[in-house]
Amino acid sequence: MFHGNLAGLLARERRGAPFEFAFARAANLKNAVEALGVPHTEIGRVLVNGAAATLARTVRDGDAVEVFPWPDGGAAAPEGERRFLADAHLGALARYLRMLGFDTAHANPLPDTEIRRLGHDARRVVLSRDRELLKCRDILFGCLVRAPAPEAQLREVAARYALAAAAQPFSRCLRCNLPLDRVEKAAIMQRLPEIVRAHHEQFMICHGCDRIYWPGSHYARMQAALRSLLSGRQADPAPATS
Repeated sequence: MFHGNLAGLLARERRGAPFEFAFARAANLKNAVEALGVPHTEIGRVLVNGAAATLARTVRDGDAVEVFPWPDGGAAAPEGERRFLADAHLGALARYLRMLGFDTAHANPLPDTEIRRLGHDARRVVLSRDRELLKCRDILFGCLVRAPAPEAQLREVAARYALAAAAQPFSRCLRCNLPLDRVEKAAIMQRLPEIVRAHHEQFMICHGCDRIYWPGSHYARMQAALRSLLSGRQADPAPATS
């Protein structure tokens, strides 16, 4: 039986109650669960005949299997800083996460083989709406993003990884993902539009793409929108001004 939000990943007739299913010979729990449509990244605790089991356990005839959703017993993410890898279809989500200060790799297009390599080698949390991608054993940490709209996707990821407390809004470049550094106005004076020179004194620069950021007219509205998204309320963030 599949508990919690895992039930929604099953065929309708298998939701909400125990069911029988024939697996391939010598299949382990990972193979068996993913054959039913649930990526291993979404699984927390697994019980077999009432006892805790790992996904490497071989399924045997007559086994009673219970599968609980992440994070019930599952590995949340690599230790330390939250670092993400958003697949090609989650560009807006990647931008929101960067806006909040989270290291989020993203490129369009990025082949699945490269996503698997980067996710594994760099120990990033792979964000995707592609179940088949997240079934790959190379992906140690991942999240099946279920919402179709970017704002709802951010709320989903923020809740799952408790991002609100760790967010550092407007500290990372939206274009190339590098941390921003403060820069003296005098050093960039000739690059600023006249109206910006007249009304702003604080500036940040990305040393990767040389883009300059300042708290423009949408800054306060963006801050409010991000706070709203992190708290789970509806919001419509404006694009960054830089």
